[in-house]
Amino acid sequence: MDIKRVKDYIYWLYYQYLLITCSYVLEPWEQSMFHTIIVTVFAMVVYTAYVFVPIHVRLAFEFFSQIFGGQPESTV
Repeated sequence: MDIKRVKDYIYWLYYQYLLITCSYVLEPWEQSMFHTIIVTVFAMVVYTAYVFVPIHVRLAFEFFSQIFGGQPESTV
């Protein structure tokens, strides 16, 4: 791909983000605060998913394996 096309595509995605969030009407200091909050919330969601989703998947797998006749852990 051409570098200019990639750059234009990234600018277009950022413009779409500004339009969807309506943050293009904010003042610069308000935009920086808004972006900081969005990035913080996104980082917390990713961290929570990274930490807790594997635990819940393992517990669900153990639960359903016991229900559907899996071997108990004491015999394995």
